[in-house]
Amino acid sequence: MSIAILGINHKTAPVTIREKITFSPDVIDKALYSLKQHPLIEGCVILATCNRTEIYISYQQQSDWVRVKYSVEQWLSQYHRLDLTLYANSLYCYTDKQAIEHLIKVASGIDSMIIGESQILGQVKQAYANADQFHCLSGELTKLFQRTFHIAKRIRTETRIGSSSASVAFSACQIAKQLFTNPAKLNVMLVGAGETIELIARYLKPHGFKKIIVANRTREKALKLANLLDAEIIALSDIPFRLKEADIVISSTASPLPIIGKGMVESSMALRKQFRHNSHDNAMLFIDLAVPRDVEGEISCLPYVHLYTIDDLQQIVQTNLEQRMMAAKEAEQIIYEETEIFMQWLRSRNAVALIKQYRSQAEIIKSELTIKAINAIKEGRDIDEIMAKFSHQLTNRLIHAPTQSLLQAASQNCHNCLEVLSHGLGLKEH
Repeated sequence: MSIAILGINHKTAPVTIREKITFSPDVIDKALYSLKQHPLIEGCVILATCNRTEIYISYQQQSDWVRVKYSVEQWLSQYHRLDLTLYANSLYCYTDKQAIEHLIKVASGIDSMIIGESQILGQVKQAYANADQFHCLSGELTKLFQRTFHIAKRIRTETRIGSSSASVAFSACQIAKQLFTNPAKLNVMLVGAGETIELIARYLKPHGFKKIIVANRTREKALKLANLLDAEIIALSDIPFRLKEADIVISSTASPLPIIGKGMVESSMALRKQFRHNSHDNAMLFIDLAVPRDVEGEISCLPYVHLYTIDDLQQIVQTNLEQRMMAAKEAEQIIYEETEIFMQWLRSRNAVALIKQYRSQAEIIKSELTIKAINAIKEGRDIDEIMAKFSHQLTNRLIHAPTQSLLQAASQNCHNCLEVLSHGLGLKEH
């Protein structure tokens, strides 16, 4: 039994090509069923994300790979109604050991656009669940994917591949958690309502912040964000009057000039002191993700005011990505070890088929000679003579193939072959 992958991803093709060869969730069942109908394919799994489309298949014989590959490519071409030869340079194929290594790297986030991201493992699990639901898994693919989930967990446990933030939005939230002892009691002001602010909002949501204010130029654009966070909407012009309420201010607008100046922050800090006796509780964190900047850099000179710009966060992200790359190198040894273990199991599965075939041949020989012996006994021949002939013929027939293999290995001076055969036949070396 062999395993192979045919795929395309963010490393080999831009989104304009990837989107032509993907599968939406509502067609996965039909696609799996259609692919499974091909006679050479024992099992299949389809993984389709925004960054990759990969088809995992199992088939009986390694020697069938050329036909299997052609069959899958033809199916893919017909399914998407496109000339796949136009995208040949964007497609990759891996078999057996390389295929196993690739799947483990995908599931553990090592092959992702952002190394170590955890979302892909859930997507791989969903792809496996889909194949299982529609009865498209073979025993080999079932074993491979279940083992891969265990390995991905091991990699995340034994290395630091997912321990450091690798996005600006996540880094912003991590800074807030590090600076304040209890983020859930803090008030947050989000300035802007674009994609970056929305991504940060999604990180903030699970932490149950006490109060969130969304300040934006237009109310309509801020409504989606406000509904997501159960937040209050204010206009940009209201910021000077409401800034004193915020412990954390995260800003990302397209304004050509700063929205929050040093004087505005000084006034807000003075008002905060009137209500908060502990100076540390009076601290404010500003995270400015805008270019040009939304917050004047001079505010960093004010006591208990902390300012991080997009460059600061990018530096954190870069440092953390370097740490993840080091962790990925550590993970390579785990992947190598686990791949070898699975390959041994896969080879043993191939041996099972040969053993069954060998046993079947032995049974046929035994049955054939037994029938002859029984017929001879019915004809009244001497039983001792019949049994002697039966045992002699059975022995000769059973040892014929091993004997020929030993002679061939000896004639070719193949010491390794002789050693394996001798060990397999239970012979002692002389």
